Amino acid sequence: MINVMVVEDEEQIRHILKKMIEKNEGCSVVSACENFASAISDFIRLRPDAVFMDIDLQGESGLECAKAMTEVDPKVKIVFATAHSEYMANAFEIYAFDYLVKPFDMARIHKTLNRIKEMTAAKETPGKGESSLEKLIIKGKEEINIIDVKDIIMIERTDGMSRIVTKEDVFLTSQALGALEEKLDPERFMRCHKSYIIRVEAIRKLEVYGRWTYTVYLKDTEETALMTSEKYEEIKKRLL
Repeated sequence: MINVMVVEDEEQIRHILKKMIEKNEGCSVVSACENFASAISDFIRLRPDAVFMDIDLQGESGLECAKAMTEVDPKVKIVFATAHSEYMANAFEIYAFDYLVKPFDMARIHKTLNRIKEMTAAKETPGKGESSLEKLIIKGKEEINIIDVKDIIMIERTDGMSRIVTKEDVFLTSQALGALEEKLDPERFMRCHKSYIIRVEAIRKLEVYGRWTYTVYLKDTEETALMTSEKYEEIKKRLL
C-alpha cells in the first residue's frame, strides 16, 4: 500500500484529487491539507510515501513546504499538482518526482502513481535492483568513467549535476541522485540528506549545523556532507 498526502488549498480540487488517487489500487490518501502548517504537521506524524503538492497554498509557497518535507525525509516522492506550469524548473531543483498541470488527467495521475509503486516494490523485493554492483558506469559530458563502488566516499547533488567524490577524483554526471542511490548497497551507503549520499564507513565526525541538520566529516576527503536529524537517529542505530 502506498500512502499519499494531498496538499491543496482549494477544497473542491482537494476532494477531486483525493478521489482520483484512491481509484488507483494500492493507494491510500492518509491526509488532505489546505495550508503549510497543517501539511508539515501531518507529514511528520504520518510519513507518507508521496505528496501531491500545490504551488500556491493560500499565499504560502508549496515549493518551500516541499523543501521542508524533503529535509525530514529525503526519500519522499513530491508530485507538484498545480496550475502554475512556470514553476516547473524550480520544482525539479528540489528533485520533484513529477509535475502535473491542472486540469488533472486520470490516466496521467495513474501513470505517476504506478511509477511510485514500481519503485517501492523494487526496493522491497529481495534479490532485485542493483545494490550488489561493484562498479558504476558514469557518463559525463565528454567521457565515460568506470568507478569502483568501494572507492566512492560521497555523492552530492548541486547545480543540476551529481558529483561523485572518491579519494583521488571527482566525477560529474547528469544522473539523478535517486538513480545513483538505487545502484548502491543500502548497507554500505546512506541517503543522509536530499542532496547527499555518503558511504557509512567513511563517516569520521558529526557536528551540529542547525536545528534539524548535522555536518558530516568524512575520511579521505576535505569535503563535507549534510545529514538530517532523522538520518542521524538512523545512523546511531546502525553504528551503536
